[in-house]
Amino acid sequence: MSDLPAAESSAARMRRISYRLLLSLSLAGLAACAPMPAHNPMARWVPSPNYDLRRPVLIVLHFTNQHSVQKSLTTLRTGNSGGPVSAHYLIGSEGDIYQLVADEQRAWHAGPGRWGTITDVNSASIGIELDNTGDEPFAPAQISSLLRLLADLTERLRSPRTQIIGHEDLAPTRKNDPGPRFPWKQLADAGFGLWPKGPLIDPPAEFDPWMALGLVGYPLDNRSAAVRAFHHHFRGMDTDTLDAEDSRVLYALTRSLSGVASP
Repeated sequence: MSDLPAAESSAARMRRISYRLLLSLSLAGLAACAPMPAHNPMARWVPSPNYDLRRPVLIVLHFTNQHSVQKSLTTLRTGNSGGPVSAHYLIGSEGDIYQLVADEQRAWHAGPGRWGTITDVNSASIGIELDNTGDEPFAPAQISSLLRLLADLTERLRSPRTQIIGHEDLAPTRKNDPGPRFPWKQLADAGFGLWPKGPLIDPPAEFDPWMALGLVGYPLDNRSAAVRAFHHHFRGMDTDTLDAEDSRVLYALTRSLSGVASP
């Protein structure tokens, strides 16, 4: 047997050894870079497979009050004079959808406020920003994309379809978005959000509209602000005094919440 085949065999063995060594080092490096499961170092880590991701129970809609998607993307991804803010999604006026924060993570979009018994809204919600100043109609392409996104989120995350609100609903003393121009009825016709069903009728004499407003979810610390937000959402107007039509709307909403069929 000549020395040439032996030399080639030795070279092949060296290549295989080098390849295995490089592969081992690469795998070790990847393992070192992989995030360790989050756990308390004070405790012994005995992981259970019986868990799930936190799921939001609210979807909060905003308008950006800025004049371009690019400016809003910058605002939502950087530090600002008032502090950093973010949202899970931004929808442009032409219908483009951008995601900035993973669904299972907590975005900084709601700030102080509450909806019903939920006081830390950021921890319990998905935030969606709409490229709009609040002084203009929402573009049809934008609303079409919003409806597609809402269908995806409510199905995939199993979020309640009725629990879709505006920023001003949870923070009526601070915010006015998405405002009276937002087409809440169009969303309701597509099956999203709370909306009065059936013909509106006069409530019974003992009906308390303020209690009903709180039952729907509105914070009542400032009643005028709560009524203004309610009017923006359900009546498309900008006043802050309850009237007889409000009582009819609130009576229908509370009947829907309690599962009572419309007459």
